[in-house]
Amino acid sequence: MSAKYNVIVVGSGPGGYVAAIRASQLGLKVAVVERAEVGGICLNWGCIPTKALLKSAQVFEYIQHAEDYGIKVKDASTDFGAIVKRSRDVAAGMSKGVNFLLKKNKIDVLAGFGKLKPGKTVEVKDDKGKATDYSADHIILATGGRSRELPNLKIDDKKIIGYRKAMTLDKLPESMVVVGSGAIGSEFAYFYNAIGCKVTLVEFLPNIVPVEDEEISKQLERSYKKSGINVMKSSEVTNVDTSGKKCKVTIKTPKGEEKIECDIVLSAVGVSTNIEGLGLEDVGIATDKGKVLVDDYYKTNIPGIYAIGDIVKGQALAHVASAEGIICVEKIAGQNPEPLDYNNIPGCTYCSPEIASVGYTEKAAKEAGYDIKVGKFPFSASGKASAAGAKDGFVKVIFDAKYGEWLGAHMIGANVTEMIAEVVTARKLETTGHEIIKSVHPHPTMSEAVMEAAADAYGEVIHL
Repeated sequence: MSAKYNVIVVGSGPGGYVAAIRASQLGLKVAVVERAEVGGICLNWGCIPTKALLKSAQVFEYIQHAEDYGIKVKDASTDFGAIVKRSRDVAAGMSKGVNFLLKKNKIDVLAGFGKLKPGKTVEVKDDKGKATDYSADHIILATGGRSRELPNLKIDDKKIIGYRKAMTLDKLPESMVVVGSGAIGSEFAYFYNAIGCKVTLVEFLPNIVPVEDEEISKQLERSYKKSGINVMKSSEVTNVDTSGKKCKVTIKTPKGEEKIECDIVLSAVGVSTNIEGLGLEDVGIATDKGKVLVDDYYKTNIPGIYAIGDIVKGQALAHVASAEGIICVEKIAGQNPEPLDYNNIPGCTYCSPEIASVGYTEKAAKEAGYDIKVGKFPFSASGKASAAGAKDGFVKVIFDAKYGEWLGAHMIGANVTEMIAEVVTARKLETTGHEIIKSVHPHPTMSEAVMEAAADAYGEVIHL
C-alpha cells in the first residue's frame, strides 16, 4: 500500500481535474489517476481541438467571401496538414496548462489505469504492467466516454472513423458521409464541407440536431443545404462496403434505398461510457444501462465512492462534469452546495451558424402543461449582424404566460454560444420577461436580439 489521500479522482477530464483542484482548495490531500493525457478527451480530443479546426474553417470561409467586405484575396487554399497541426498544438498547450494547475494545487498525478478494490482502494497499473495500490477516504470516478459504435458501422480508423480520427486524418478526403447530426456530427459536417470536402449528413430522426427546438433544426438544415451539404433525415445507414477503393454506403430513406460512394464514413452516433474494467462489480457499485447510479451529490450506493460526468445520468457535456465535480467535493468537505439544476444547462454546437440553447423547447413546454408566450427576433433585423455579414438565424425565447418565468431560449447565428450565458444566469435568478425587456442592452450588439425577442413575446418589440 502506497500513499493515503483524502480524495482520489480517477480520470483527469473536465470533471476530474476540476473536482481535484476544488478539493485541494478546500484543504484536502488529492491525487488524480490518468491513463492517457491530462485534461481528458474534452481538452485533448474533443471540445478544444475541434474548436481550433472550426476556427480554421471559419477563417477560410471569410477569405472566400472577402469581396463581400470590400477586400480582394487571390489564390487562397487550405493546407490540411497545417490545420490539423494547429489544432493539436492548441490542445497540447491547454494540456500543459492543466498540468501546471494540478502542480500548483499540489495534486499528485498517478499515471496508469485505475481500478477499484475493496476497502476504498485504487489499484493503478502503469503502462509497463506495474500495479500500485493507493487508499483514500473518498474516491471519485470521472472516466468519461468514447465514440459509440453501431453493429453495422464498425470503426476501423481507415475508412470508417470516429471523432478522434476525424481530427487527425493524413489528408483531406474528397467526400465523406457523416452518420449522426448531434453536436459532434454537425460540427464535423460543417468543418469538412467548409474546407472543400463533399459532405452528406445522415440523421435517423426527423430533424437534424434532434435535441434542439424544431425551428432551430430547420434553420440549420437550410443553412447547411445552402452551403452545399447533402442533408438526409429520417434515414439510416444499413451497410458500408469498404472492400473497394471507396466506401459504398447503403442508406435506407423515406423514399427507398439509396447508395452513396465516399472516401470516409464518420460515425458520430453518440457516446459510450468508460466503465469497463473499473472494478465496479468487485466493490458492488450499482449501474443501469451503462451509467453509474448516484444521488444528488454523486454518491454511489457504496460509501466513500462517487461518480461524475459522462458516466452518470445527465447531459454528457464538459461544463456539466465540471459543475458536478465541484458539487461533489464541496459536499465531501462539509459544505452545503445546491444540487445541479439539469434543466438550466446550456447546450452549444459550434458549427456555422452556431447553436445555443437552454431550458424547455416550445414543444416540451407545451407538453409540460405551461401556457406560454413565445418571442422571436431574426438577426436579419439586427444592425450588428448586418454590419458583420452574419444575418442568418434568430433568437427564440419562451416564457410562462402566468408568472413570466423564463422557460427556455434557443439561438442560432454568429457567436450565439457567447450569448446564452445571459439566459442561464437570468433563469438562475428567476428573472421575468419584463425584467429582461427593461434591462438595457448595448447597441449595436448581437445580444440585443435577446431583449428584442423577449419584447416580441409581450407585444412590445420595436425593430420588427
